[in-house]
Formats: sequence, C-alpha cells, structure tokens
Amino acid sequence: MIINQGNLQILFTGYRANFQAGFSGVTPTWSQIATEVPSTTKTEKYGWLGQWPRIREWVGDRAVQSIGAHDYSISNKAFESTVAVPRDDIEDDTFGVFAPLMTEMGRSVAAFPDELVFDLARKGWAEHGYDKVPFFAANHKVLDDKGKEKEVSNTGGGAGAPWFLLDTSRALKPFIFQKRRAFDFVTKDNPKTSDHVFNRNEYVYGSEGRCNVGFGFWQMAFGSKQALTKANFRAARTAMMKNTGDYGRPLGIMPGLLVVGPSNGDAARDIILAERDAAGATNTDRNLVKILETPWLE
Repeated sequence: MIINQGNLQILFTGYRANFQAGFSGVTPTWSQIATEVPSTTKTEKYGWLGQWPRIREWVGDRAVQSIGAHDYSISNKAFESTVAVPRDDIEDDTFGVFAPLMTEMGRSVAAFPDELVFDLARKGWAEHGYDKVPFFAANHKVLDDKGKEKEVSNTGGGAGAPWFLLDTSRALKPFIFQKRRAFDFVTKDNPKTSDHVFNRNEYVYGSEGRCNVGFGFWQMAFGSKQALTKANFRAARTAMMKNTGDYGRPLGIMPGLLVVGPSNGDAARDIILAERDAAGATNTDRNLVKILETPWLE
C-alpha cells in the first residue's frame, strides 16, 4: 500500500469497523445490577444517598427531608487501550493481521463496564459506601422505632466464593456506573503531527474513555462468602426483606436477583431452578429469584 493520508484514512475506517464489530458482539450484564449515571464533571457528589423519601400524613408544615447528610462522591478515571501498527506492515499490505486485534479491542471496551462493576462487588467487604463502613458489613447504623441507633448487617460472612442477593427493582440499583465520556476509536497516523509516528515508524490506534463505579444503597444488597445453600439463601432473603429505614419504617425490599460466579452456578440452579430438592420434596424456592451467573466474579 502506498502510504498517504487517503489510504491511511481507508485503513482507519476498516480498523474502526473491526472495533465496532467486536463491540457489538458483546452482551454486557452490568446494567442488571448497576444504574448508569451520566457525569458532567471530574467528581460527582451523591449526598442524597442514605435518604429514603417517605410519605407521611400532612399535619402542620411540610417535613423537609435533608439530602446533604452524607458526603459520598465518585471521581471519574481515564482508561485506554492502544495498539501500534508498524509502517512496514502497512507498506507491505500485511496490515490485515491486526484486524482481529482491533476486534478484540472493541470487545474489551464493551465488556469493560462488566469488569469494573463486578470487581467492585467483589471488593464490597473492603471498600466503603456512603455510610463510611464497608458496603457489605455487619455494622451499618440505623435508628430503631424509638430513635435509638442499632447495627444492621447485610453480609453472611464466610471465606469462599462470593455470591450476592440484590433488589434491582428501584430507580437506583445497588451499584452505580458513572460515565463521563464514552469510549471511542481514535488514531495517530500523521507523521507531520505525531511524534510517535515520526520517531517509532508506527501508526497508533486506540480507544479511550472516562468513567468509574461506586455503591448505591447497601439495604438493597446482601453479600456472602458462605456456602450457597438453601438455608443461607433463605436467611439472606429474609434479612433483606426485614430491612427498615430510620424509626423502623419498612423499606419494602424485595430481592429478585441472585448473582454468582462459576463456583456457585450449580448451587444456584439447584436452589432456584430445580423442581425438587435432594430429598425429592417440592422445591418451594423454585423461580423465587432470577440468576445472573458471571465469570467476572472469580
């Protein structure tokens, strides 16, 4: 191929098509457990987390609920993936060997939110949510019906492969995917303006974007590293449904999604999908929740 800007533009168009094919070939699952929140600045503040709006009888003045009680924020991060194509390969018409690499880059970009969101879920026992304790913890603070502070747990403990029971029916899911700038496909292929092309004799193609992830309401998630058994599943579901807001107000939590990695996939299907249990009795937990099995948890 003769190296000129016209042919380089044709090459870029082809690589971009490869990238898009890889991107379109992925069906992400992160949106099942996380809400996408658009971002317009470097850091977004979520001071309203922890406030559960409630309806009350209107007697006297309105009771205004403050939304500045917590100082929780998510700062965007920049991410990139870059590939260099030697000029000699383009000149010798062997640039096609890089097409699968561009396709894989597109696939990686499409799957990247999954990687971020499920990795955050795995780290939920160490990283803090809006209330300054780990997202999965036994010491979340709530006021009881007499206004006295008590501790509430949303974790089963354990040390095995993690599994999660979630209520994803609300406007804000248990996790947040914050998007500042969508990933795009870009190039540096002009020797007159690119030092890399001039110095390395390579044309650079890549993708870049800005985003990050964070935690929503801990009350809508239960994380466990215990064995995934019928008893532990039922205990987690009961604990979530008993969650209350301040002063003992029921929150109406209804867990509907069981998230597991490969190690717990069979156990999840036995509990949720089997018509009968190991003893031959009717499985009363059948189809009680949906199952999301993902390789990103392990």
